[in-house]
Amino acid sequence: MHYSGAWSLINKLMVNRVRKKTRLRRRILAAFSAVLFFSFLFTAIIFNIAIRLFSPIDMNIDEHTSIGRAGLILIALVGIMFIVSVIVTYFLSNSITRPIEKLGKFALRIGKGTFEINEYEFQDVELEDLNAALNHSVRQLGVYDRTQKDFFQNASHELRTPLMSIKIYAEGIVYGLMESKKAGETILQETDRLSELVTDLLYIAKIDNATMVYKTEKVNLITVLKDSAEKHEAVAQKNNIGFIFRFSVDSLYSEVIEELISRAVDNLISNAIRYAKSTITLSCLVEDSNFLIIVEDDGSGIEIEALPHVFERFYKGKGGNTGIGLAIVKSIADQHSGKVVAKNKAEGGAVFTLSLPMH
Repeated sequence: MHYSGAWSLINKLMVNRVRKKTRLRRRILAAFSAVLFFSFLFTAIIFNIAIRLFSPIDMNIDEHTSIGRAGLILIALVGIMFIVSVIVTYFLSNSITRPIEKLGKFALRIGKGTFEINEYEFQDVELEDLNAALNHSVRQLGVYDRTQKDFFQNASHELRTPLMSIKIYAEGIVYGLMESKKAGETILQETDRLSELVTDLLYIAKIDNATMVYKTEKVNLITVLKDSAEKHEAVAQKNNIGFIFRFSVDSLYSEVIEELISRAVDNLISNAIRYAKSTITLSCLVEDSNFLIIVEDDGSGIEIEALPHVFERFYKGKGGNTGIGLAIVKSIADQHSGKVVAKNKAEGGAVFTLSLPMH
């Protein structure tokens, strides 16, 4: 009964010890001090035992007194060494915990939204690597934070424009200031534009979501191009535009996220339809360990000053729609560790090339 009670008490003390949080400095100090104390104590005990075992039996009182005095001196030396060791351990623990405390405060500042890199320098390689990783994270978070702020500002502006148009034309109908049919057609157009804009905004937010997990699979890129062209066939015919396919093989398989690649191709073809005069050429080939999906149109090409900005969010060139379609293509390329580039053809028209690394 007594043993079970004692065991229960020990368990409670251990649980409380585990739950109780202590400073790392104290733990280091306690651990080192305990190890040193017992080491010195064990040495002193062994020394005393050795002296007594190997000392002659017929020693006189003075010799016994000398041995006893030597033992006391040894114990005193052990005590002094222990105190010195505790002091050294204290300063050593400070040298370990102070950099950690500095990095902890830095991490708290990051959590509060202060994305400014620090200039700390540490002698320990591990701490220096940790600091470099934190600074890298700060740079990335800073870029992401600025991008998000710009995104919401631009999004609110783009959403406000069609909403204002809808409101004005609706009020015109209510107060009899506009022809109902014409105003109704404008409202429908702006509603379609607003719906497309909201869909694109939701899609790009989905791609940017760091917690979103996509499943890759082997996909025939040529089939993706053909299917996308088929989906846009009606709109293309309405604008007197035809598709030309340039495929040297029937299949080119790549490990990709099919949903995203299909959306990227849809956006490229939709963009080409907006500017093409009569034909859109679709190609898919392998070059330098990369799959290339190429969409060409025979339009007037991209304005020189617009070329560096065509993949920026909400950038609308001449005849542009929402300014998000090509930005989605770039985000999808980045998701696949690829890239997308745009250029003008010498004979006229634009060429968009989506490059995907071979896995």
